[in-house]
Amino acid sequence: MSLKFNSKYVEGVVSASDLAAMEQRAKDALETLNNKSGLGNDYLGWVTLPEDYDKEEFSEIKKSAEYIKNNADVLIVIGIGGSYLGARAVIEACTSNNYNLICKDTPQIYFIGNSISSAALNEVVSLCEGKDICVNVISKSGTTTEPAIAFRVFRELVYSKYSNEEAAKRIFCTTDKSKGTLKALADKEGYKTFVVPDDVGGRYSVLTAVGLLPIAVAGIDIDLLMKGAADAMKDYNGECFNCNDVLKYAALRNCLYEKGKRLECFVSYEPSMAMFNEWLKQLFAESEGKNGKGLFPVSCVFSTDLHSLGQFIQESGADLMFETVVKFNSVDSDYIIKADEENVDGLNFLAGDKMSSVNEKARLGTLLAHTEGGVGNLVIEAEKADEYNIGYLIYFFEKVCAVSGYILGINPFDQPGVESYKKNMFALLGKPGYENEKERLEKQLGL
Repeated sequence: MSLKFNSKYVEGVVSASDLAAMEQRAKDALETLNNKSGLGNDYLGWVTLPEDYDKEEFSEIKKSAEYIKNNADVLIVIGIGGSYLGARAVIEACTSNNYNLICKDTPQIYFIGNSISSAALNEVVSLCEGKDICVNVISKSGTTTEPAIAFRVFRELVYSKYSNEEAAKRIFCTTDKSKGTLKALADKEGYKTFVVPDDVGGRYSVLTAVGLLPIAVAGIDIDLLMKGAADAMKDYNGECFNCNDVLKYAALRNCLYEKGKRLECFVSYEPSMAMFNEWLKQLFAESEGKNGKGLFPVSCVFSTDLHSLGQFIQESGADLMFETVVKFNSVDSDYIIKADEENVDGLNFLAGDKMSSVNEKARLGTLLAHTEGGVGNLVIEAEKADEYNIGYLIYFFEKVCAVSGYILGINPFDQPGVESYKKNMFALLGKPGYENEKERLEKQLGL
C-alpha cells in the first residue's frame, strides 16, 4: 500500500476494547457502501470512478488542456466549493502554493467565483490585462450565484478581447450532460463542454472533469493521479479490519467522537498542502455535519501555526480535539543549512543538516508534546507529494469519509443546510418569488 497509517498516538485515548467495539460497525458501513444500500446511494459514482471513468472524455480533457497551454497566459477557473477546491488542492500539492509565481511552461491559473467579493473579482480582472486568457466555468446548473456573477464578468471580458469565433474556442464549460442554463448556453454558443456526472457530488468530483481540466492545464500528469486513486480503490475494498486502514481510521474517528471529541484538526508540515486541507474540510464538514452530529474539521500548517494556535492545542485541546497528520517521507527540493562564522543566531549546531530533517524533528517534537498534553494524533505517511500519492490520498479520504458517515448514521452525500443562506440571500436581494420573505427578513434585521 502507498500509505502507512499509524494509530499508536491515540492509544492513550482510545483503548483496544473501544476499537474492537467499533469494528463491526465499520465493517457494516463498508458493506453498506459497497452494496449501495445506504442513504445517498445515487451519489456513489466516485467509488469506482478511478477505473470506469469516461476514457473518451479523459482524452478530450488532455486535448483541451494542451489547447489552453498553447493559447493562453492565464486560465480563469470559475466555481465554488467542490468545483474549485479539489483542483486547487492538487495543483498546489503537486507543484507549490506559489504556483502562479513559478509556472514557466503552463498558464497562470486563477480561481474565482468562490466568493462575492468585488475586490477579489476586480483584482483578477486586472491581472488579466494584456494577457491571453481562457475560461473554465464549472457549474451543474449555471445559476449558482457566486460563479454565475463571475462568469458574466469574464465572458464579457473574453468577448471584448477576441472575435466571437475565437472567444467561443476559449470558453470551456463543465456542467450537466444534457440540461441546465449553462449547458444550453454552451450548446448555443459552441463552447466545449465536459460533464459533471449525475452520480458524483461536488466534494467528491475532483477526479472528474471538474478537477481534471485545470489540473492538466497546470502540467500535472492526470494519468498518474488516476493510477494512484485506482490503486487505493483496490487496496481499500476488503472487509478485513486489520488489513484495511480506511476501516481503522473511520472507526477511530468515531471512537474519538463518542468520547466527546468535537474537532478534527488536519495537519501538514508543508505549506503546499494548505489547500488540500481546505478540500478535506469541505469533504468532511458537508458530509458529516448534519442532524446535530459530526466532527468539526479545522486545519493547521505546522510549524507556522504552532506560533499562533499551538498554545491552545497544547493546553486546552485535550478534551476538545484530535489531530490527523499527513506526513511525506521525501521532498523534491531540500536545503543544507550552512555554518555562520559569527554564529549570531546560535544555530551552528544545525550546520550540515537538511532543512527537511529539521522539519521532521519539529514534527516529532510536536507529536510528543501534543500527545503528552492529551491531544491524540493519527499519522498518515506517504512517500512524497506527487501525482500518484496525491491521487491515492484523495481516494483514501473520500472512502474514509463515506464509511465514517455511515457509522455515524447520516447521509454522507447530501447537504441540506447549504440551502438556508441562499434562500435568505435571494429574498434580501429581491429575487422574484421571494417577495414575502424579503419583508419578513428585513423586519427581523431591523432594516
